[in-house]
Amino acid sequence: MTLLKLSFKSLSGRKVVSTLCILSIALSVALFLGIERIRTGAKEGFMNTISQTDLIVGAKGGSLQLLLYTVFQLGQAISNIRYSSYKEIAGMDSVEWSIPISLGDSYRGFRVVGTTDDLFKNYRFRGDQQIHFLKGETFKNVFEVVIGSDLFYKLKLNIGDEIFLSHGLSEEGGETIAEHKERAFKVVGIMAPTQTPLDRGVYIALQGLEAIHFGLETGSKNKATKINYDIPMQKIKITQITSMLIKAKSRFMTLRLQRQINDYLGEPLMGVIPGLALSELWQILSYVEESLLLIGASVLVVGIFGITISLYSSLNERRREISILRSLGISLGKIIFLFVFESLLMVVLGVILGMGLLTSALHFLAPMIQRHFSIYLESNTPTEMEYYYLIGVLGAGVLSGLIPAIRAYFNSLQDGLAIKN
Repeated sequence: MTLLKLSFKSLSGRKVVSTLCILSIALSVALFLGIERIRTGAKEGFMNTISQTDLIVGAKGGSLQLLLYTVFQLGQAISNIRYSSYKEIAGMDSVEWSIPISLGDSYRGFRVVGTTDDLFKNYRFRGDQQIHFLKGETFKNVFEVVIGSDLFYKLKLNIGDEIFLSHGLSEEGGETIAEHKERAFKVVGIMAPTQTPLDRGVYIALQGLEAIHFGLETGSKNKATKINYDIPMQKIKITQITSMLIKAKSRFMTLRLQRQINDYLGEPLMGVIPGLALSELWQILSYVEESLLLIGASVLVVGIFGITISLYSSLNERRREISILRSLGISLGKIIFLFVFESLLMVVLGVILGMGLLTSALHFLAPMIQRHFSIYLESNTPTEMEYYYLIGVLGAGVLSGLIPAIRAYFNSLQDGLAIKN
């Protein structure tokens, strides 16, 4: 009990230095666990961008490229596939549902996705989460559009607004080029935030994407303006799409369906299992994950060294204190306990304060991070891995007190053997 009182008095006698050490540990722990939360959130968000979809089907090429332009709206397709092929595959007995995807146009840098209302019914992300609407409803006519939440928040688009789509891609939020000014699209629905690439999409019917290109295959702009744009949706013929999402009726049927697609005789197609492609892509990006861990660990090591330096720098001030304790018969073990307890106490207080700072920061910043970076963060209790990290921090706190403790013991021996004048 006497040693514990001495430890508290020693810390209270160095209030400024001790407080700075505790704050250093708190900030280090908050930053380290914050980086870990971001790393975990980014990985989970990445891996759960699409779920309950068994196959992504597109023209033969690279599996990662197919994944990127279909799910993440990045890059361009090598070639399109015939709509008749889509209908044939979608009608196979082993297919539970299918979603056609057609790409190529944009609106101020945001991808235009031609699809059907099956996207809103069947697409799943983060397990079993479904697309919901913040406002409005799905498109029902040729020139109606549903926008992702990013366009609602960043471009301030709302229900009833009219937009002109653009051929090809441009910088996000920038001015469009080669606009399809023949007919405007009316915003009829705004999707609720999903923290996935869905938030950056502009969704129209396949017929709408087909209609804005009427006459353009001839290169005649005048001909395009003379097209009857009031033609009913069911009378517009779809000729091709970019890719499709498929869910099989069972996992066993998935592999069989994949073989059927890869061996499809109508045209060269390939089927990719999303989970495998996502894992392969994350392995390529693993250096980012390792860099984040290294940064967090480096910050934490600096905080632990701060405690060691603080205790070590106080040795000269405490030489008389340690010598008196040695003269009273205090053993090496008890002196080590004295320093280690001080170090551990500062680390524990720093960890508690750091966890509090992290929880508060996530409570206020998580919605903004989710909206701007599509990283889903939770401000709940630490994960199992984080508990291991915290145990490691406490262990490092014990070690940081050992060096000053041993040095203090030998100093006391030298002081005791020194000849006094």
